[in-house]
Amino acid sequence: MFVVRLGNAYNARVNYKVIGGKKLSGSVETNTSKNAAVVLLAASLLNRGTTILRRMPKIEEVERLIEFMESIGVSVVRDEGETRITPPDTFDFSAPNVKSAERTRSIAMFIAPLAHRLNSFDLPAPSGCDLGKRSLGAHIDALAKLGIQITGNEKEHTYHVERKELRSAEIIMYEASDTGTENVLMAAARIPGVTTIKFASANYMVQDLCFFLEKAGVKIEGIGTSTLIVHGVEEINTDLVMSPGEDPIESMFFIALAATTHSELTITRCPIDFLELELATLEHMGLRDTRGEAYMAENGRTVLRDITIHQSDLVAPPEKIAPRPYPGINIDNLPYFVPVATQATGDTLIHDWVYEIRSSYYLEMSKLGANVEKLDQHRVLVKGPTPLHGANIKAPSAFRPASILLIAMLAAEGESTLYDVYPINRGYERLHERLTKLGASIEAVE
Repeated sequence: MFVVRLGNAYNARVNYKVIGGKKLSGSVETNTSKNAAVVLLAASLLNRGTTILRRMPKIEEVERLIEFMESIGVSVVRDEGETRITPPDTFDFSAPNVKSAERTRSIAMFIAPLAHRLNSFDLPAPSGCDLGKRSLGAHIDALAKLGIQITGNEKEHTYHVERKELRSAEIIMYEASDTGTENVLMAAARIPGVTTIKFASANYMVQDLCFFLEKAGVKIEGIGTSTLIVHGVEEINTDLVMSPGEDPIESMFFIALAATTHSELTITRCPIDFLELELATLEHMGLRDTRGEAYMAENGRTVLRDITIHQSDLVAPPEKIAPRPYPGINIDNLPYFVPVATQATGDTLIHDWVYEIRSSYYLEMSKLGANVEKLDQHRVLVKGPTPLHGANIKAPSAFRPASILLIAMLAAEGESTLYDVYPINRGYERLHERLTKLGASIEAVE
């Protein structure tokens, strides 16, 4: 059996061998959020003091960003659940770790923090998930209004960043981009004056960034809404401690796993404010759950509840399932309705309107026996219930489509292999080990 070692796994092809069709049971804890963790790493570079991040997820995406940070002179020390980050007096771009940077789109969030410290620099262009024509347009337009200009160099595969005269401004986000909003927030945080961001994302990772900036002394009005008013400061130079909130997308993975495998599972530490509409939709599909009392996450702001999913007879929902900006169904949670729908009586229409090609990945479920019909570039019809059977499939390069295939394999009778699961390891910590503790037959092999 091959043991995945963080920091080296991207040099090897790791596969998941699954024997499915088993009922799962027990309890699993929701880890802290990948998307919050990566933006807090970027935000730590705004601080000339030392930032301690607690309970950071041990995942490939975090590893790649830390490797890049260390390559430009940032001190990163990890010990007993804490990640201690101290930026250098002068960043060194003589030998940036391009290979690590190119493994994740999250590298784009370093644009604004580094622009506060450098007049100009070249950042390796992000790659990450292959989800069609996604650009940094929302970042580029908004940051230009604040005095940060970004141009692309296709030959060098880099973004060239120039800091002009920084100024506060009113920003209209033409796309409610999570990472675009985060970059603008980090730019505005250290521009004295008031910057207003309209049509901003209010998603969980954006809120975690706002909590961090508030701890750093930046006043932000409108957290959790689509209009953010940032009162920027000249300098951030303090020692502060922060923990990312729990990951609603990971909670949803286990909720969908329980529903698809007809199992009873308890998922603890679920950030309920970011799951309510997903759970309401699943209730319309016949899924029964029990929720514990609310309590606070370590960051003191995220509300958590423990959720037990009960074995349920599922039916197709009365309306199509489509994502919306928070507080709607999260775009990252939408794929998890596909495996659930394979076990629901009736036709489920899933409208993935954000991405150009992600709906095509859902057709991979047919290799496992699912009845999935592509209606157009953005819509699929899932007809259920269908018995699922084992198959060997290469994991899509996109994180969520890869993980829903794993859910389907765990529900399918027989043996399956999911090849090259690096996309899953980008966001989930020790996933196969955690699934084994729930009774799944899964191992990581070369």
